Amino acid sequence: MATIYQVSEMAGVSLSTVSRVLNDNDYVSKKTKKKVLEAMKELGYQPSSIARSLASSTTNSVGILVSELDGPFFGQMMSAIEEHLRIAGKHVIITPGHSDEKKEKSGFEFLIGRNCDAIIAHVEAVSNEYLIELSKGKTPIYLMSRYVKEIEENCISLDNVMGGYLATKAMINKGHKNIAYIAGPQFKEDASNRLKGHKQALAEYNLTFDENLFYIGDFKETGGSDGLRHFIQNKAQITALVCANDEMASGAMKYAREHGFNLPKDLAIIGFDNVIFTNYLYPTLTTIDNPVPEMGRAAANLVLKDIYKKSGITVKHVFQPKLILRDSTPDIN
Repeated sequence: MATIYQVSEMAGVSLSTVSRVLNDNDYVSKKTKKKVLEAMKELGYQPSSIARSLASSTTNSVGILVSELDGPFFGQMMSAIEEHLRIAGKHVIITPGHSDEKKEKSGFEFLIGRNCDAIIAHVEAVSNEYLIELSKGKTPIYLMSRYVKEIEENCISLDNVMGGYLATKAMINKGHKNIAYIAGPQFKEDASNRLKGHKQALAEYNLTFDENLFYIGDFKETGGSDGLRHFIQNKAQITALVCANDEMASGAMKYAREHGFNLPKDLAIIGFDNVIFTNYLYPTLTTIDNPVPEMGRAAANLVLKDIYKKSGITVKHVFQPKLILRDSTPDIN
C-alpha cells in the first residue's frame, strides 16, 4: 500500500505540501496540486483520515457543544454547522451540556480530549471568565448565540435585546396594553436580554412593567402552559402574551385552547426564534426570526477561515432579529 511519503517523493514536493493538497488548502498552486494528484493516482494512494491528520497536524474534526440535542432550535443549529463543515471535508463530534455548569465543563474537556481542531459551543451555564480562560488554551473556542467582549472575534450572536423589544412593540402597535410576558430562565443570557428588550418597549410607550404579568418559564412547552395557567389562576386581565421562545408560545396556545380561549380573538400570542413549526400552528404564530442556520454557517466559516486557512471568507458576527407577522396577533377591534 502506497504511503504519503511515497507520494511526496514521486511528486518532488515536501510532505507539508502533500498535506495541503490532501486538506484542500487554498495556498497550493494549481500546477503543484496537479503533480501531487497525479502521483497519488499513479501510486494508487488512498488517503485515510488518519493520514490527513498526521500530515497536517490536524484531525479535520470540529467539536460542537450544545445545550440540548432535542428541539427544533438546536436541530437547525447543529445541522447548519455540520453540513457546512462536511462540504469542506470536515467532520463534527457533538456532545450536550444540558445548561449545567459541570456538564458543560465536562463537555469541553471531552472534546479537547478528542483532539478537535476547534470547538463551536452553545453554552449557557459556564461563566464568561471560564470561557476567556479556556480560550487561552491550545484548542480554539467559538461561541454561538453568546457575546463575550474579551473574545468577541470568536463570537456569533444575535441582538436579543432588539428581538425582545420588537416582540413587545408589535403587540403595542396592535393596540394591546395589558401584555403578559413569559421569560426564559434568567441565568441564560439570551433570555435576560430578551426581557430587557420587553421592558424597553413598555417604557418607550409609557407602560409600566407589572410583576403580576411576568412569569419565568423553562424555554419548553411546559413553560408556556404553566405560565398561562399562572396568569389565569391569578385572574390577570390580559389581551396579549409575549413568549421568549416559540416552544413556550406553542405550549401557551395549546393550554389556551384547552381552556376555552378563542385564539387569536381572546388572546394574541407572539413567540421568538421562528422555528419550523411556527407556520403550521393554528393560528400561525407571529414570532421574531432568529436566523439560527445562518449563524451556524457563520460559526463554521469562522473555523474554516481561522483554523483551516480557507481564503475568501468574510464572517458576520452580530445578527439582527426580524418581526414575522402571522395570524396569532390580529389588531384589536
